[in-house]
Amino acid sequence: MRITVEEGASGLSIIYADDGKGIEDSRKEEIFDLESGHHGLYLAKKVLALTGIRIRELGKEGEGARFEILVPRGSYRRTENRNGSDLLER
Repeated sequence: MRITVEEGASGLSIIYADDGKGIEDSRKEEIFDLESGHHGLYLAKKVLALTGIRIRELGKEGEGARFEILVPRGSYRRTENRNGSDLLER
């Protein structure tokens, strides 16, 4: 499992990736529906949407899941922690 953060022109991408079996292309949107049985993913998408944040699955079947959480520019800020390193806040 890896979690990375990337900042781009449209905002911040928080990426969760694993090396499991992945998700079939035909099910990528379905896994966020209430009827899919993945209630946690359904709830996560709904709660994130309330704040303008999106989540999507971009992994490849057979190579693992890759969830990307997209935080729009202007919805987070950079700060500095006590050690002087850069932090991102929502």
